[in-house]
Amino acid sequence: MKILVINAGSSSLKYQLIDMTDESVIAKGNCDRIGIGGHISHKTFDGRTVDTDCNFPTHTEAFEKLVEVLTTGEASVIKSMDEISAVGHRIVQGAEVFSKTCIATDEVIDQIDGLADLAPVHNHAHALALRACKKVIPADVKQVVVFDTGFHQTMPAKAYMYGVPYECYKDLHVRKYGFHGTSHRFVTAKLAETLGKKPEDLKIVSCHLGNGSSITAVNAGKSVDTTMGFTPLDGLIMGTRSGAIDASAVTYIMNKLGLSASEMSDYLNKKSGFLGLSGVSSDNRDIQKAVNEGNERAKITSEMLTYQIKKYIGSFAAAMNGLDAVIFTGGIGENAPEVREGACEDMSFFGIEIDKELNKCRGELKKISTEASKVQVWVVPTNEELLIARDTLELVK
Repeated sequence: MKILVINAGSSSLKYQLIDMTDESVIAKGNCDRIGIGGHISHKTFDGRTVDTDCNFPTHTEAFEKLVEVLTTGEASVIKSMDEISAVGHRIVQGAEVFSKTCIATDEVIDQIDGLADLAPVHNHAHALALRACKKVIPADVKQVVVFDTGFHQTMPAKAYMYGVPYECYKDLHVRKYGFHGTSHRFVTAKLAETLGKKPEDLKIVSCHLGNGSSITAVNAGKSVDTTMGFTPLDGLIMGTRSGAIDASAVTYIMNKLGLSASEMSDYLNKKSGFLGLSGVSSDNRDIQKAVNEGNERAKITSEMLTYQIKKYIGSFAAAMNGLDAVIFTGGIGENAPEVREGACEDMSFFGIEIDKELNKCRGELKKISTEASKVQVWVVPTNEELLIARDTLELVK
């Protein structure tokens, strides 16, 4: 059984075709610059490629090209789309409307589009992709939607509510939603499997660190708190996002710089974080290089990240009344030993001791804590596409 996994953005359409008999990736690629030209990069499991400019006025044309490269030409991997059993879509925002994976009916697609105010960059693009996919793929191929926010719907009200008038929650739906849910769900389940334990028996702090970062407290397999909030802006300092900031500082900056609400949102989401603080880059690799060269602003930026991770690990352990393991995942979490070391430094009182030699690993499933460490520390590579494919397979079966 073959599952096509789609991750659509406002101007992009990333995809993977996965053979669920052995969960291997048959082909993957990205249709980008949708609406402003168009380009497709496509690669098969055996190294054949397509890399060319195209004309993508809308997501429909991108889907048509995706079908074309999968089924025809020198880099094709299937004879027709009839070989695909289902399509699984990543959806960023499901709000309180969607707590579980579901079939994408016309009504569901309209509801996803209706949540665009809560995720303006993503949800409308998801709806466009879903409708475009319906035009292109055979009618009997089911589409399934998997929500980033779904995993966090188990948070209690004391964790997701804000200290603003209740009407803001009731009428405007303002609350913490959390994101990276598919990643946190995948890595915590993977660790439980690796340890030969049930998720119900573990208290885990999962650190998904990348250009966008979030940390989640997972107790008995369920999210009980997370750092990202109403939007992905909250929590840790990130590539271009500020992370948590005093709301009065926001209004103060707006007044001093004469920024509108949308301009301030852009300022905090795209011009802050690593980029704004260091003046070097939004990429952690560039930040670490600058640290090694003696750049003081880069050093402060790096220290802020590890300090914040440390604080969240401690606070979430307190919230769960204990801690069995810490997971590092995502582009930074899997590949930046210096970030992991900094976050776990001086945590021996807490039962966390990292082995510096073991911690030199990159991108592999590995325990990096010492044998004496009461809390295990692991690097667990994430695979959100595979989780979406598994959810899709389970539902269509």
